[in-house]
Amino acid sequence: MSLFERGDDDGDDVVLEVRLNARLGPVQRGDRYEDPLAYFLEARFPGSVVTGGGTLLSTLGEPLSCRVDAHIVGDPADVLEATVGFLDDVGAPRGSTARVDGLPEREFGTTDGVAVYLNGKDLSDEVYATHDVNELLDDLQDSLGDTGGLQSYWEGPDDTAVYLYGPSAELMLIRVSDLLAKHPLAQMSRVEPIT
Repeated sequence: MSLFERGDDDGDDVVLEVRLNARLGPVQRGDRYEDPLAYFLEARFPGSVVTGGGTLLSTLGEPLSCRVDAHIVGDPADVLEATVGFLDDVGAPRGSTARVDGLPEREFGTTDGVAVYLNGKDLSDEVYATHDVNELLDDLQDSLGDTGGLQSYWEGPDDTAVYLYGPSAELMLIRVSDLLAKHPLAQMSRVEPIT
């Protein structure tokens, strides 16, 4: 049986709901949180299985937050505590929450998020034709160094959003500010905290 399939319901399963303050698409959500959490729960609390996940989208289709659900086996308080600890260790964003049936919701997270919106329509045709956005993304990652990382992006009708996560939003902004001020594709961009 796969870690993602629920076994026979013996009536003892309890539901774990995790809401991640992370702007990730389904693939990134699975790679970064859903799959690792499934393996963690199965190893630590045998019989526990991740049953699904989802991404809350804006009306334009931009990811706003993620959710991962699991049926757990074991003491609910222990599972909740271990899950929060595991997700903190893998860098879940601040403002994330977890809850288990019958227990108070727990807020957790160890990283800040920053969204950089690259203008996709108002720059000159020459800028779009002569510069590669993938090179800009590589330069953003290089500028961040060990202060954070690019975890996802979204291509909207007018902008391309790039989602950066790290221990300090302020430090990440300091590290990328020169690049955003100078790179032709970053002109007319905007930066917003992910709260």
